[in-house]
Amino acid sequence: MLVGICGALRAESSNRKLMHEAARLYGGDFFEADIRFPLYDNDLQDRDGIPAAVQSLADRIAAAEAVVIATPEYNQSLSGVLKNALDWVSRTKGAPWRDKPVALLSSAAGRAGGARAQYALRLAMNPFRPRLLTGPEVLVADGRNQFDPDGRLTNERNLNSLTELMDALRAEARR
Repeated sequence: MLVGICGALRAESSNRKLMHEAARLYGGDFFEADIRFPLYDNDLQDRDGIPAAVQSLADRIAAAEAVVIATPEYNQSLSGVLKNALDWVSRTKGAPWRDKPVALLSSAAGRAGGARAQYALRLAMNPFRPRLLTGPEVLVADGRNQFDPDGRLTNERNLNSLTELMDALRAEARR
């Protein structure tokens, strides 16, 4: 099973569409994470423990053959909600990210396609020791105008890069 995490909460986000395109190209079972978690607070964790939704996501990540993360670019970095989800999952037992094949994607309004957010996400993921794929980079510029009404990616160059990345992720998961 492929687990997908989208760093944008908006239902019609270009990153959500990109994540679903990645899942379609990857093939097989797909689980889309809901990362609407409370803000990470160590006092909250000490008082109430790990929220059930966080533990559920950590368990899904641990059981998945691979993970794809789509990040928007907010103020030249990854979204706060995505960083919050990473922080919460990092507090669970069992190191769910360790050695997990992970592909990063981004879509943004600007011409760099979320490159800075993707680089920040890569940096945030390093302590978890996943098997982050190095490429091809999927950086969808002008994201709102790159999908048809059915949510399919229309830019051939981006689609080719996404297809190649999902082929590489599938191969890494089966390694």
